[in-house]
Amino acid sequence: SLRPSMAAMAAPPPAEPPVPPGRRRLSLLAVEPLLFLATLSLGLQGPLATQYLWDRLGAEHGYSDRNRTDSSGCGDGNATADPLRQEVEALVSHWNLYINLGGFFVSLFSVTLLGTWSDSVGRRPALILPAAGMALQTAIYLLVMYLELHVAFFLLGRILSGLTGDYNLILAGCFSYAADTSERRARTFRVAILEACLGTAGMVASIGGGQWRKAQGYINPFWLAFAASLAATLYAVFFLRESVKQKKEAKLLTLSHYKAVYRLYTAPEHPSSRWKLALYSLAFFLIVTVHFGAKDIYVLYELGFPLCWASDLIGYGSAASYLAYLSSLAGLRLLQLCLEDTWVAEIGLISNIAGLVVISLATTTALMFTGYGILFLSMAATPVIRSKLSKLVSETEQGALFASVACVEGLCSLVSTGVFNSLYPATLHFMRGFPFLFGAIILLIPAAILGGIQIWDSKHDYNHFQDASLSPAKD
Repeated sequence: SLRPSMAAMAAPPPAEPPVPPGRRRLSLLAVEPLLFLATLSLGLQGPLATQYLWDRLGAEHGYSDRNRTDSSGCGDGNATADPLRQEVEALVSHWNLYINLGGFFVSLFSVTLLGTWSDSVGRRPALILPAAGMALQTAIYLLVMYLELHVAFFLLGRILSGLTGDYNLILAGCFSYAADTSERRARTFRVAILEACLGTAGMVASIGGGQWRKAQGYINPFWLAFAASLAATLYAVFFLRESVKQKKEAKLLTLSHYKAVYRLYTAPEHPSSRWKLALYSLAFFLIVTVHFGAKDIYVLYELGFPLCWASDLIGYGSAASYLAYLSSLAGLRLLQLCLEDTWVAEIGLISNIAGLVVISLATTTALMFTGYGILFLSMAATPVIRSKLSKLVSETEQGALFASVACVEGLCSLVSTGVFNSLYPATLHFMRGFPFLFGAIILLIPAAILGGIQIWDSKHDYNHFQDASLSPAKD
């Protein structure tokens, strides 16, 4: 008579009652809409905020649009010789630096904290917080424009967004989510789909934002940026299904989260994973730094002599550069049918190197667009590296891993701005396209890293197979 009661005691607790059909809500495993909306918001804010700073600070110092268009020709140097213009450029550059550095250093600590925390409590909190933070930042930017507050409030909005993880935590959370919900063999393509969302949203923001600002000013495009970040928050709250299978309670403010990131690179499960993590991270850092750095100076290069592009051609060029995300996704899918992921990444790096070399020598519009065309597989390497990194750690460490990758990506943005924007004016006197050539040379390093690791893995697997096949004979 005791057996039923003992069985009942040993049985697992009953599952939660199902939600009645009338109250059931839609639950999705697709994180792509959230990433698209957040990237659209960021893509609208970045260039528009810089242009607003230019107009606002220029007006305060007596430098108007009329002064800016008084130059007599393309590349004649009259505009750069204007001391008032130089003063406004310096002010805008300094405020951009303060805003970017403030956001980066604050988010550096919050991303590693919240990203690792998501391994325990789930991904949704780590996606809701930064999306809401981006909405708050955009709301502060709108208040600055409506009330004509001091531009220092831009820095306040950036810091508040950084405290919630900022866009870097959205990247970390989305790529961790993709790792949670994909099989190992399909992970590279799932990551590539996320990166294609980055390119598509960037293309929409790049083309639409500039034209909209020209037609209606700054306020309306910033309302769209606010709506996009708010929609991303609501999507994470009401529609996104949790991807972490075994959630557990965990304190947020503890050093153990930072220690988890440190242990990834110092005490992984397998000894060979330590140096692979370090080398893959170095390759990722170099590729993304070159990508960000080249994108920073495309417009300057196209505006100057001998290309002298107008705004419409610059828009088409920007769209062509973003199309590389979509063409790389299609190329990756096709090449995976016959090649291992690493060799697909190598082909992507060859495409990137060749495209940058052609652009560095471009003296005509046709040659410049030829360079953009050659870059059609240039974004195939980064999803492969993200996937390789993800496969080197356990399921319970994905958040910590992608948090560290997001911090590396933030560092790439700072380093690329400093290096490429300094290199461009310093090399104008002997080769205008030298920064692109420099980037192509740098990309040879990650190409060597990826090829070296793949060759080592192939030899290691072959030796392991030989040992396994000989072991019965020894017995």
